[in-house]
Amino acid sequence: MTILAYQVFYAVVKERSFQKAAESLNLTPSAISHTISSMEKELGFPLFVRSKQGVQLTGYGESLRPYILNVLQSEDSLQEAIAQMNGLEKGTVKIGAFNSICTTLLPQLIKSFREQHPSIEIEVYQGTYDDVRKWIKNGTVDLGFLSISSAGGLPIIPLFKDRLVSVMPKGTNVGGKEFVRMEDLRGKGFVSQRESTDADIQNLLKKYDVEVQSNCHVVDDQSTIAMVESGLGICIMPSLLMSTMRSDVDIYPIEPPEYRVIGICTKKEMIISPAVNSMREHIISTLKEI
Repeated sequence: MTILAYQVFYAVVKERSFQKAAESLNLTPSAISHTISSMEKELGFPLFVRSKQGVQLTGYGESLRPYILNVLQSEDSLQEAIAQMNGLEKGTVKIGAFNSICTTLLPQLIKSFREQHPSIEIEVYQGTYDDVRKWIKNGTVDLGFLSISSAGGLPIIPLFKDRLVSVMPKGTNVGGKEFVRMEDLRGKGFVSQRESTDADIQNLLKKYDVEVQSNCHVVDDQSTIAMVESGLGICIMPSLLMSTMRSDVDIYPIEPPEYRVIGICTKKEMIISPAVNSMREHIISTLKEI
């Protein structure tokens, strides 16, 4: 099988449609169909089935997908290495990140990287911890920001500690203190998020046996803070996020200090292309200084 056949396979997996795969590769739908049929004939088993939800992988195709992805990544790495030998730089880096990284550190990271590597394309995928972890595992992204506790066994390089703080409606009485202890939060009404969004905070609450009583269950940081600002409860947030959040709330450090540790992840045994490696080293060298 050829590299083109592998590219067709992966395009169909990504687009879940022969028509859309054809458009993404500038081929005809019949060429896509013929390529997949030829692969199936050579392999001796079906790769896809059609359904109302679109084209879906068979069990055989799902088993084959990581191997085909590795071949394509190897090909990309080879082409980028050849370009570097010829004094050129090219390639694409796909980065997965959760909200507080996207709204604070990532824009400047990308800007400074592009100043040094203008020919390398950067794609950003924003999601929850669960989303980023899934994207790393299935090859949607090359690099992903996660906290250590949410990495789920993925190789992760720790970058910096992000202190957790308590966020309360303006004027909340904390007994004149400039900090709060986790014990002080027991029995308080919380604005809470899904564990996939704030796994570190959920772990902290469990550590101190703080049972969350909440009537507000939201999925993003901005909504959480808006609910707190309106007096609907309190929450715990990372300092990184609150450093850029404009809101009329009171923020108290937690004592003793509690942190989440942010790192950069790649897939296990993933072949790192020169472009991806350049971005990874740029992220490490920049954020290790925080």
